[in-house]
Amino acid sequence: MPVITKRVSDHIEVVTVDFPPVNALPVQGWFDLAAAVRKAGEDPDVRVVVLRAEGRGFNAGVDIKEIQRSTGYAALVGANRGCYAAFGAVYDCAVPVVAAVHGFCLGGGIGLVGNSDVVVASEDATFGVPEVERGALGAATHLARLVPQHLMRALYFTARTITAAELHSYGSVYQVVPREELDDAALAVARDIAAKDPRVIRAAKEALNGIDTQQVHRSYRFEQGFTFELNLLGAADDAREAFLKDKGND
Repeated sequence: MPVITKRVSDHIEVVTVDFPPVNALPVQGWFDLAAAVRKAGEDPDVRVVVLRAEGRGFNAGVDIKEIQRSTGYAALVGANRGCYAAFGAVYDCAVPVVAAVHGFCLGGGIGLVGNSDVVVASEDATFGVPEVERGALGAATHLARLVPQHLMRALYFTARTITAAELHSYGSVYQVVPREELDDAALAVARDIAAKDPRVIRAAKEALNGIDTQQVHRSYRFEQGFTFELNLLGAADDAREAFLKDKGND
């Protein structure tokens, strides 16, 4: 199964994403991830969710090849709805979500990480939103939760990445560790949270979401509207084809 859940000690549910080769998720993958996180949060025995990935990187966003293979806009609509569901499941999860990030975290990966409660990253982790180079918009909402406003705009317009160490300096990444220590570090944070009274932690998660100044659901949905416009204009299709052509020449 590309989305795997495993209960570990101390009331922690580990959700692992594994879509080789680069964890670019197809439409169903986003919905499966959303369902796994949502189910974990609804389990009264779960106190913390750890979100991690296998393979070369944490997440490479949507599966562009799936969109290009499809006719019409069904795959695009599915990807947008799937991302919305997965990002929302992380944000709305009744218990804290700890993201364990390694390698690349791009596009949709930023949506997951930006909506997580705690981010632990390996030293090789890099974060970015290459949407403008793919003819799409989205995840600026979540990137803005990781870096200051003007840096977010620079990263968004240039599509460049930022390191885990840089994010740590802004406080959005809680801890940076060697790659081989990532899982243990994420579990250590999760165990610290899980040791607290679960009634208080669940109330705290709801309260923190309630006082959040950023309406993540509304702002992300607003961004997605421009992706549809760019597709209707043909700009998105041109960008995706150019990206796949470049990848084919690598």
